[in-house]
Amino acid sequence: MDMAKLPDAIERSESGALNEYQSKLLLKAYGVPVVDEVAAADVAEAVDAARKTGFPVVLKGLGQTLLHKTEKHLVHLNLNTPETVAAAARAIAAEAGAALEGFLVQPQMQGRRELVAGLFRDELFGPVIMFGIGGVFAEAFRDITFRLAPLTETDIDQMIGEIRARKILGSFRGEKAINRRQLARTLLGLSRIALDHPNISEIDINPLIVTDTGEIRAVDALVAFGPRAAASKAKPSVDPMLLGRYFHPRSIAFVGASARFGKWGHNLPSTTIANGYGGDIYFVNPRGGRIAGREVYPSVLDIPGPVDLAVVTIPAAAVMSLIPQLQDKGIPNMLLITSGFSEMGEDGRRLEEAVTAAARAAGILVIGPNTMGISNPHIRLYCTGSHVWPDAGDTAVVAQSGNMGTQLLAFAENQGIGIRCFSGSGNEAMVTVEDYLDAFEIDTATRNIMLYIESVKNGRRFFESTRRIGLKKPIILMKGGRTEVGGRAAASHTGALSSDNRIFEAVCRQTGIVTADFPMDLLDLAAAFSSLPLPRGRRAAIMTFGGGWGVVTSDLCAEFDLEVPFLSDEIIGKFDDILPDYWSRSNPVDIVGEYDPNVAMTVLTELMKWDGCDAVINLGLIGRKILFSRIVQSVKKSDPAYDRAVLDSLEQNIVNFEKTYINSIAELMGVYRKPVFGVSFAFDQEERTVYPVAGQPYKSVVYPTPEKAVKAFAKMARYREFLDLNRTDASGG
Repeated sequence: MDMAKLPDAIERSESGALNEYQSKLLLKAYGVPVVDEVAAADVAEAVDAARKTGFPVVLKGLGQTLLHKTEKHLVHLNLNTPETVAAAARAIAAEAGAALEGFLVQPQMQGRRELVAGLFRDELFGPVIMFGIGGVFAEAFRDITFRLAPLTETDIDQMIGEIRARKILGSFRGEKAINRRQLARTLLGLSRIALDHPNISEIDINPLIVTDTGEIRAVDALVAFGPRAAASKAKPSVDPMLLGRYFHPRSIAFVGASARFGKWGHNLPSTTIANGYGGDIYFVNPRGGRIAGREVYPSVLDIPGPVDLAVVTIPAAAVMSLIPQLQDKGIPNMLLITSGFSEMGEDGRRLEEAVTAAARAAGILVIGPNTMGISNPHIRLYCTGSHVWPDAGDTAVVAQSGNMGTQLLAFAENQGIGIRCFSGSGNEAMVTVEDYLDAFEIDTATRNIMLYIESVKNGRRFFESTRRIGLKKPIILMKGGRTEVGGRAAASHTGALSSDNRIFEAVCRQTGIVTADFPMDLLDLAAAFSSLPLPRGRRAAIMTFGGGWGVVTSDLCAEFDLEVPFLSDEIIGKFDDILPDYWSRSNPVDIVGEYDPNVAMTVLTELMKWDGCDAVINLGLIGRKILFSRIVQSVKKSDPAYDRAVLDSLEQNIVNFEKTYINSIAELMGVYRKPVFGVSFAFDQEERTVYPVAGQPYKSVVYPTPEKAVKAFAKMARYREFLDLNRTDASGG
């Protein structure tokens, strides 16, 4: 191919690949540092180029279809004479045959460190940039990281910091630290190519050699083409204002209402009515009559008043004929509980698409089908298959599994975690998780977003929405089905090293999504983010009622990359005045079983004042009432003569202390804007995680175990770092 025609060839190509020389010409144009090299047409030109380059040299076969050249013996290293170059060229020609276009002569690069960088297009999320440890063992080590294009400087810094072998990027065994500016240019160049050339499907740079002076050079590269991405088949987005109104119906019609216990048409209106929903409620069933003392209307058209929401539980086959009635009645919203759609196979999928198209044409907003329902505790609306009734709060919840969602609501109710609203998104025929995100973004009452998802419908929109929203509100997410698909048909390391799960994890890191590994992690993190101020850093002060827990918590902090700093001389002196001589005189601060409530309050207050920590982990100061109550019970049973009034007074004193202490924690957080992560001495079914305090902006949070507290601290610290880095990046600082 004529090198002058390279740009035109790139624009026209929909398949095949550039040869190595052409690939590097493209990369060089985008700022990627490439090795100096010469393309030679025949053996004589190769020998002449080698003399001009200077020995030793590397000789490679050149051709658009010559991939994996090392394995095919098309690369000869450390050639030191014209004769060895000529012999190598003849051997390459014999091996490559008709596919050979020429030879590539390069200086023999010296460098013990090898990196890999690349680009590929993910079917769901679009262009992805890869970076990591390269060389022939790249696929074996898999020490790589990903980010979606376009990249920011923050993205690049994080990619470099994420690889496990990042120490070799610094000064290493006599070799200088890598030229980070060159590396950043390489990754930014790949990002720009991804946006400028949508027909380039893959780029692989392996290896990027790092010299002993820290300079990097691309010594091998591949650019492959593929069809341009087809026009998106993603569902039309939903107006976030309309979706917000969906959760505030002034009247509800239950279409498919039933008098039979256990049926959806009986269960949903029962929980809605029982929990104080204040709007009008209508029952609809062709049989008419009365249910629960209420008139049953044969059709929605017979309902005398206006209706904002139709909750539909009729069979799937009957839903299509219902839509014209909803349109004629002017009902704008349908909660389609009914199953029997796309989750059942191809016939169900076609029916779902037809129903959705008809509803969209009629101006009806549909959540579902196959959904567990919705809740809005702020208006006492609980319309879900499970009878769970969490308190009103500021955490919006969406779950693609209805059962998982309502179980999360049950935990939230039990632990005192307030909910802004909930939706089981069902099959997401019309309203997708991306629509919910956009609606939560503009809802001023939503401070935190909690998601359980198994897939996303529009990967690029999900990425862009979460990246934007993550700078305003934390998104706490657990993903089901985190399995590696792998095995992509790819011509390079870049494609071979990718997987669905790794790409999704990269999206989460890039957008600031706070990930949860287990269902209860979602609630633990929601409790922290909805109740506590964000820590300014990773330094933990630990105060404990007993030494062992402090040691364990220190170990946990180390495992989660949190610091446990030394106490200052000043604060040690203050604690010397109030604690016994044998106290730890270190962080963790062991108050050695001291029951005097004033001691605990003083220690906590001083740690909150201390500018050497960013958060306090408070072990065993709350929950002692459970143990103390058992002590009192034992004494009462074992010594009937013991003064009951004294025992009752002792028990009440510790109850009063805990209430006061919980209130004081919230007050101190309001003053110092520093979180306190509580861990209960003992935990029973009556204990809660979140304790609101009247008049205070923050709530006390008490976990049953140290690892929950440490994990919450670490996740909040990482989110704070995301905010700091990306706000600086966005401002150009």
